[in-house]
Amino acid sequence: MLFLYLFGLMKMKLLERLAETDYVRKAIEERADLSAFQEKPSVRVLLGVFAIGFSYVIGWPAISALGALAIYLEEPLLIAIGGPLLYGLSHLVFLLGMYLSGAKYSKIFLRWATRVAVEKLTSRER
Repeated sequence: MLFLYLFGLMKMKLLERLAETDYVRKAIEERADLSAFQEKPSVRVLLGVFAIGFSYVIGWPAISALGALAIYLEEPLLIAIGGPLLYGLSHLVFLLGMYLSGAKYSKIFLRWATRVAVEKLTSRER
């Protein structure tokens, strides 16, 4: 019982300190929202999002298929060498996608999510 009481106090202190940071305070004061997602994204952003999605396809699914092919052909070097190369390529494609799409939409979403989370958590504590 004492543990739960102390945990509750620690959680309240953490929420208070979090709500006092400039980032959270500004997000709450400015009522951060997702209205930027209503505007049409540029071709660059669309290419970036496509590259990010494609990096997932050439990640583990392609490595699994390569592993199955290596078993079928009885060539273990195919997965031993090709697996890490394919995984590295998927990271490079992911980084290209992040570069192309930029951080604009991530910042907007994180700012909104922070505001909503802090508002909900602090309203429950009162």
